[in-house]
Amino acid sequence: MAITASMVKELREITGAGMLDCKKALTETNGDIEAAVEFLRMHGQAKAEKKAGRIAAEGLVGTHIIDDKTAAIAEVNSETDFVSQTDEFKDFVKAVVEQTAATNNVDVEALLEEPWKLDDSKTVKEALTEKVSVIGENLNIRRFTKIETEGVIVSYIHGGGRIGVLVDADTDVVNDEIKLALRNVAMQIAAMSPKYVSRDEVSAEYIEHEKGILLAQAKEENPEKPDNIIEKMIIGRLNKELKEVCLLDQVYVQDSDLTVGKYIEKVAKENNAKLSIKRFVRYETGEGLEKKSDDFAAEVAAQLG
Repeated sequence: MAITASMVKELREITGAGMLDCKKALTETNGDIEAAVEFLRMHGQAKAEKKAGRIAAEGLVGTHIIDDKTAAIAEVNSETDFVSQTDEFKDFVKAVVEQTAATNNVDVEALLEEPWKLDDSKTVKEALTEKVSVIGENLNIRRFTKIETEGVIVSYIHGGGRIGVLVDADTDVVNDEIKLALRNVAMQIAAMSPKYVSRDEVSAEYIEHEKGILLAQAKEENPEKPDNIIEKMIIGRLNKELKEVCLLDQVYVQDSDLTVGKYIEKVAKENNAKLSIKRFVRYETGEGLEKKSDDFAAEVAAQLG
């Protein structure tokens, strides 16, 4: 029997499943709508896809490191914080981040089409869909980053998975003291959220953009001051901002007499090592995502005007 677009549309409206899944179900059931609905339910698609429109802005960040040389960080989202704290969800996040550490793909779309590491008879996407059906909330593998290095990689997880950090360092000495220092740096990154390792990474475009903003602010605050004084004020403010966004220039939170850069130099000297921070990755759960209101009464009141 030929599967028409109107049949696919009807099944999609009934189940909320994706168009390709609906077409497959209809093909498998020879166009029988009722049988196709049951087919989708049996395979978890109807239940899962109905939840796909919900905002998944909670969740966890996980990290996985292999032999100090290969590492991955991944964010998996859920709808509620309650679900993100369950063992079932935590185990799924652990499996996902281990999958990303082994993958050769660089984006989530390609990752979803890979064989699932715990059962290669299904894809990562199918494993995710099954987990949605079991847990009863929309889940989303939002992003991941994989790093490989000739040096050493350390990780830090804050707040049980609310923030995750990877730090990649070049070093000719790898011992417990070096790893502890790098973990301290990872904690700094989690707390202070720098944008760059050093000023060398800051683009000219960023500098000019920030100077424009600071110039407008300074002129508004000090309309009577001449341009040469304003220029000096801007330089001072820009340097202050760069100290906040560049990791090595930040005040080291565990010793305010040092910058992070000076702390790294100190540790390197104590261990007779050549040590430098190459890069870092910082993920914070739900950053940039709209979170739904947990205050239902307030939400209803707002809707009523």
